[in-house]
Amino acid sequence: MLIRRLYTFVLGLASPFLMWGLYKKRDGKPAVGRRWKEHFGQTPPLGAAKAPIWIHAVSVGETIAVTPFVRALKQQYPDQSIVITTTTPTGAEQAAKLGDIAEHRYMPFDFPFAVKGFLDSVRPSQLLIMETELWPNTLHTVAKAGIPITVINARLSERSCQRYAKFQRVFDLLAGNLTRVLCQYPDDAARFVRLGLSPDKVAVTGSIKFDISPSPDVIEQGLQLRQTLGPQRPVWIAASTHPGEDEQLLEAHAQLLATKPDALLILVPRHPERFNDVFALCQARFACKRRTESRGTLAPETQVYLADTMGEMLQLIGAADLCFMGGSLIGDKVGGHNVLEPAALGTPILTGPSYYNFADITESLAATGGLAVVTTPAEIAHRLCQLWDSPEQMSRQHDSLLAFVEANRGANQRTLDSIMPPR
Repeated sequence: MLIRRLYTFVLGLASPFLMWGLYKKRDGKPAVGRRWKEHFGQTPPLGAAKAPIWIHAVSVGETIAVTPFVRALKQQYPDQSIVITTTTPTGAEQAAKLGDIAEHRYMPFDFPFAVKGFLDSVRPSQLLIMETELWPNTLHTVAKAGIPITVINARLSERSCQRYAKFQRVFDLLAGNLTRVLCQYPDDAARFVRLGLSPDKVAVTGSIKFDISPSPDVIEQGLQLRQTLGPQRPVWIAASTHPGEDEQLLEAHAQLLATKPDALLILVPRHPERFNDVFALCQARFACKRRTESRGTLAPETQVYLADTMGEMLQLIGAADLCFMGGSLIGDKVGGHNVLEPAALGTPILTGPSYYNFADITESLAATGGLAVVTTPAEIAHRLCQLWDSPEQMSRQHDSLLAFVEANRGANQRTLDSIMPPR
């Protein structure tokens, strides 16, 4: 209790700065607008009368990842109402695409009064938390209300496990409120148990991200985009990039152009507020076009195509021959991003050496030969040239990636079988 009170006090001191970062207007970033009150528990009631299943996904990445599960849940329980919460407006924008089967509300900030306000309005039957978004006051308040809490698609890296171990009492405070933790891999489950979570609360259901199935429309959109970009030229994509990484990837592209002068880089910054800065960075060295300003035919002399949109990653990857996954070239700051989207499309993958947040998936894909770890711009350029010069190798990697994803499907159903059935 004392720890939680101290945490709430510190959160109160930090909240103005956190809110400034969340509400500040930025180019390319949607605004919370008049819905800001939802963050403080002033949540509009849902349209459905039946107690909903509450699914929390922090932002756009988690919302995209949980989408196939939400659709599977609705298919298995068609009369069950569902509410999805996100913290960010980009997540809200993505959740709106599920408006036919689920309603969206903003996640209340982790103050007891805000969480209580949300519960009083929504009255959920259970809470499913995507991955490991654990907030002390939220967990305590929800559990105290008698609402079961399940973490789905849970992952816990060795690095995070060691950090929690240094603050064991804090972890115990969180874990005591959890009903079940459904993990992606046995290593994740072992780390939760190592931290003291009861083994009977932990299960391995696999990663629901393996159940990603690019729709025929998405695949067709990717093919159409490739026609726009140039069907015969070499095209690679650098996805979900971060500050300090764009410079390295642009240097790799400069080296690549010396050998492949017609090559095109699709550059996709992770955060929309960086679109303008990255565009200026590209323009300093290359002929660059923004996606929002060039929906028609792309000029052949264009060298960098800046993807300044959200929610189109699969289409963009589908237009490329090869994919570099960002968040992996800047030391231990990020720890990589999910490589299953290019894998599901059979697109050969490159990643930097820092991928600790997705170690199991990355190393498994590397073992198939469909993914390679690179460390420098020169190595990236060399590996790209090597693959383009060997169509047979690219074809083998394509097939091995698709086979690996197919062999690991089924996590959605295993997760559905493991959660509490709707009341």
